[in-house]
This record gives sequence, structure tokens and C-alpha cells, in this order.
Amino acid sequence: MEFTTLIAERRSVRKFSSAPNHEDLVEILNAARMAPSWKNSQTTRWYAVENQEKLEQIRLALHAVNQQKVTNATLIVSTYVRDIAGFTKGEADNEVGNGWGAYDLGLHDAYLILAAKNAGYDTLIMGLRDADKIRSALSIPEDEEIFSVIAIGKRAEEPALRPRKPLEDIVNFF
Repeated sequence: MEFTTLIAERRSVRKFSSAPNHEDLVEILNAARMAPSWKNSQTTRWYAVENQEKLEQIRLALHAVNQQKVTNATLIVSTYVRDIAGFTKGEADNEVGNGWGAYDLGLHDAYLILAAKNAGYDTLIMGLRDADKIRSALSIPEDEEIFSVIAIGKRAEEPALRPRKPLEDIVNFF
């Protein structure tokens, strides 16, 4: 798909008809891992949940408002390993510190949702979740910061484009 079309057509979908097959999911994750990271530290970690029992555990760890929205989707739990990106020999390289791990994770997740769209799938990024329940269900190590859960699947609805702020409200040209 042409890149500007891909960006224009990507939406946050809140109703899915089917999850991606395993091969498509691998293709999406392979594309997403090409995102840049601090000193190529590659601290992003994803937990791809396809198993029905695990899907139910993760679904129940989401805020109630999102639990029904992820039916028929694969769930990706998105984390980063703390104290690596933005650090040298255990010391933060600047005032942002672990913010660099979060920044890198955001880049990887952006690549993921665009790769999903390019493969014919849609996504929903959710931040309202119980990290402790997710950590336990997926055996996520304590040195990883859990950020989001991303649902991936075929859309079962046509969500409208939500308004965006005008460019002049968000950019300062000098």
C-alpha cells in the first residue's frame, strides 16, 4: 500500500471480525522490529497472545471498557527492558533516562500498527490494563516495563476519522 494512503486509512478499531493467522502475525512483527532504537539497543519486547486461554486472561486484565472490544483479535503486550536505552554503564545519559526506552517502544509500536494495516489488519492500542495480572499471566520479567496491549484483527466496523488539530496548532516553524 502507498505510505500516505496507509497512514490515512489506519484507524483505531473497536470491533474485530477475525484475528490474523500466525504467518501474517510473524510478518507484521518482523516488519515492526526494524524500527530504530537508542544506540540500536532494541529493548522492545512483545508478547503475542494467540492461545484462547491466555487471550481470555489478558482480556480480563484490561479495563472493563475495553474487554468486549478485543473479541476476535490477537493481543500483543508491549514492553521494554528498563535501564538500557538512554543509559551507559548503568547511568542515565541525560535527564530523560528510561524515557528513551518508552520512546523506542513507541516507535516500534507505531511500526507495528502500520505493518498490520499494510498486511490488511487493523489495531487498537489500549493503556488501561492491570500490569500485574498481565505480568503474571505471561511470565514477563520484572525488569520490563509493561506499556500497552494492542489488539490486531480484521475490522468488523468502519470507524470514522477522528478530527486532528490543525498543523499550525502543533508546529512552530523557525
